[in-house]
This record gives sequence, structure tokens and C-alpha cells, in this order.
Amino acid sequence: MRPAGRKVWAIPGGHIPLRTTGPEPEETSSDTVCLLNAGDRDAAVEIRVYYEDREPVGPYRLTVPARRTRHIRFNDLIDPEPIPLDTDFAAVVISDLPIVVLFARKDTSRAENAIAATLAFPCD
Repeated sequence: MRPAGRKVWAIPGGHIPLRTTGPEPEETSSDTVCLLNAGDRDAAVEIRVYYEDREPVGPYRLTVPARRTRHIRFNDLIDPEPIPLDTDFAAVVISDLPIVVLFARKDTSRAENAIAATLAFPCD
């Protein structure tokens, strides 16, 4: 089977709200990158984060095991530095193997929670 996905993906619209309603951590506002590796080898993935008014940060390095999915909250990316809350950002996801990338947002800043998801933009 041909591997599913691409090696480079862009997420242009990140923003983690500062305010959260409801219990934490399950109701914490978050942006999440969902990664699917349908291949037969583990994928080495790097995420670079871009800002409007400062230099990019990264890479944040992680592994997506073969034939598995991995969901990473941008809130949990802390090395080399945490993603600041209430700040617009974008990200580029680079993998050594083809993967599929979905971007999801959970906004609990109001009592009416909102969830949205979209496929990241394939770049290669």
C-alpha cells in the first residue's frame, strides 16, 4: 500500500484562548495537532511555530509510531519553549515519512464551548 499523507504540512491559524470555563484539564481551551502514520515505520516529526512579531520557535520533536495516531496539544509543547496563550501563531509540521495532519481547536473561553477541526494544508 502506498503511504497515506505528505511530509510537510502548514497550519496557518493557531490561537489558544487565555480564558477557560469549566474544570481543568479536561475543559482547558486548546489547539491540537492530530497526526496519522499509516505506514510501516515510525515517523520522526518536527513542529516549528511562527509568530507575527518574533522569530520562529522549534523544532519541537516527537515520534508517531507506525500504524498509529498521535494527538498533541500545542498547550503541551514546552521544549524548546511553551506556546504562549492568547497569541496568534502558525505552525509547519515536517515528517521524515508521509503522514496526515489534522488541526483541531477547543475553545472553552465561553460557557458555549466550540470545537472546530480542519485538515492542515499539505505543502510538498
